[in-house]
Amino acid sequence: MLHHLSFGVLSLEDSGRLYDAALAALGLRRVFEDDTAIGYGAVDEEDVFCLKQRENASPPGPGFHLAFAAPDRAAVDAFHAAAISAGGRDNGPPGLRPDYGPHYYAAFVIDLDGHHVEAVFKGAEKTLTPPSPASGRG
Repeated sequence: MLHHLSFGVLSLEDSGRLYDAALAALGLRRVFEDDTAIGYGAVDEEDVFCLKQRENASPPGPGFHLAFAAPDRAAVDAFHAAAISAGGRDNGPPGLRPDYGPHYYAAFVIDLDGHHVEAVFKGAEKTLTPPSPASGRG
């Protein structure tokens, strides 16, 4: 449905540092950059998310946030930790959100410009089942 989304930012360098760290945890990296923009996507793909330097940048109003898909819960945890380390503000630590669904695991951050971002994994966590004694080597 969507091709890409862009955020206006006041400092491309500072915001790039935050999103480099946070999005790396989700398997995304810089796929292009120039003096006024940084694009993020999967390796060797077009950007799906872009930062654009704008001197009058401001986040959208209440109710808007961007949720990035995570491959697992560990990636959600890593996204949150990396974003906080790079100057983002916590807006909800990693954890289950049962009001959104039985397996909705997410973390919420406010970036340097006030944009609300989330990483979410909606699958059931895989658990390892120990082998039964009958299935061992004999």
